[in-house]
Amino acid sequence: MLTERQELILKTIIMDFTQTHEPVGSKTVMNQLPVKVSSATVRNEMAVLEEKGLLEKTHSSSGRIPSTAGYRYYLDHLINPVKIPASVYNQIVYQLDQPFQQVNEIVQEAAKILSDLTNYTAFAAGPETHSVKVTGFRIVPLSSHQVMAILVTDDGNVKNQIYTLPHHTNGEEIEKAVRLINDQLVGKSLSSINEVLLKRIADHLIARGSAPEILDLLQDVIKDAASEQMYVDGQINLLSNYENDDLTKIKSLYKLIDQNDALSSLIGFNPEDELKNDSSSKVQVKLGSELPSDLLENYSLLTAQYSVGKYGKGTIALLGPTNMPYSQMIGLLEYFRNELAKKLLDYYGRFK
Repeated sequence: MLTERQELILKTIIMDFTQTHEPVGSKTVMNQLPVKVSSATVRNEMAVLEEKGLLEKTHSSSGRIPSTAGYRYYLDHLINPVKIPASVYNQIVYQLDQPFQQVNEIVQEAAKILSDLTNYTAFAAGPETHSVKVTGFRIVPLSSHQVMAILVTDDGNVKNQIYTLPHHTNGEEIEKAVRLINDQLVGKSLSSINEVLLKRIADHLIARGSAPEILDLLQDVIKDAASEQMYVDGQINLLSNYENDDLTKIKSLYKLIDQNDALSSLIGFNPEDELKNDSSSKVQVKLGSELPSDLLENYSLLTAQYSVGKYGKGTIALLGPTNMPYSQMIGLLEYFRNELAKKLLDYYGRFK
């Protein structure tokens, strides 16, 4: 642990570096400290902080910049989230006050709002789908052999996919298959639709001559409905925060952000962490060296969970430069997740 004065100096350097992006000298620190300290004392304390690995010296300046360890100490011990200004509050309320038709539309808009407000890359995932129940399955003919499969769930979401059926499939067989599938699935949660249940449906379809090829179509649309959709907005902002001109690395970074599985792994909360001091209620910050890819070494990831009561939990996140203004960003995420949860609860209430 540091002395109170050392903590004040470290915090001052981080806050100044966040604003100027330039190494911070002892005279600058001395002028900004809330207590009167000589320049020599500040230099000595900065030397101690450097020895402890919390500050680093750059080649181009006599000033100091925070190290990863310095940022981690600041985030763990010194940071105070800042209340968002009224203008930001009004923008959030305005953009969330839309006639959304589906949960995913709200979640997608959440990612856009966060990106617009911060000029960072933003992520948003909706509440878990484990308890969501099927309310209907439909097949709509589009042409002589092309159909659209539609699955509706009790949270108001609609999933659809287009398929080409074999030439021997006729309309009567399709109608019988849809009736049988609805008898088996309506009222069941997505998490309970497993291979055993689908095998039983397949056996019924074959036994009754009711277009068994419909089963493949059904499995695809159920898988789509049960998968967690991670929405991303502001990918272009990665470039403004990327210090490497290597096009191959830039392409790799974009590819990483576009992979849903990689995103879920990157942004997902550690179950062990959630058992410690209710840490899932806090905004979590991972610095570049703590992230799983070297492509993210100059970035920080801020992640927050939001709860929609019995409808489950979702996640929002920001990916930005290591020297971002953490107090403002954490304050924003803490406020925004509460507003997003309220919007979703209002949606569920009206839909029910």
